[in-house]
Amino acid sequence: MSASVKVAVIYYSATGTVATIAKAIAESAEAAGAEVRLRKAAELAPQAAIDSNPAWAANAAATADVGEVSPDDMVWADAVIFGSPTRYGNIASQLKQFIDTLGGLWQEGKLADKVYSGFTASATAHGGQESTLLALYNTVHHFGGILVAPGYTDPSKFADGNPYGTSHVSGQGDIPVAEQTLTAARVQAERVVKYARKLAS
Repeated sequence: MSASVKVAVIYYSATGTVATIAKAIAESAEAAGAEVRLRKAAELAPQAAIDSNPAWAANAAATADVGEVSPDDMVWADAVIFGSPTRYGNIASQLKQFIDTLGGLWQEGKLADKVYSGFTASATAHGGQESTLLALYNTVHHFGGILVAPGYTDPSKFADGNPYGTSHVSGQGDIPVAEQTLTAARVQAERVVKYARKLAS
């Protein structure tokens, strides 16, 4: 019998692109046999800023039932898949703030020896996707985590072209997540579950 695997998909999304990818990754991980927690990082922006952008306000309403992440989700998980839009080539401050609360767990060694992976979105094709994921993965090294990136391990990866993690070019929020990105999400989720299961067994 296959070892049970617990996967936490932890993300921040303003206008909904990363939230869509997070949901797809969570569903794919569940389909691969994992127990999944889908969690969002707490919002830091003022309500006035959210209300000023219709897409941001719509995503806040659409994901109101998604629970906010807590450190317990990190302890619970065998594998963690982080998602964030790129912010000047780095992760969003909302996700960074959550990561910065994990110092106590890090000191206790409770973040080590788990599988980690990441996904992102940007406005343009060269808008910081790779640097965002590499910056995120620097954190994984400090955790003592086991990085499982998708690489070019599936033929579809030669189409989407990003070995670091699932990514999407969203324009100004007007380019919806389509099949190529959803396929990348499935491939990444299945690979994370596969290696988390190997570690668990």
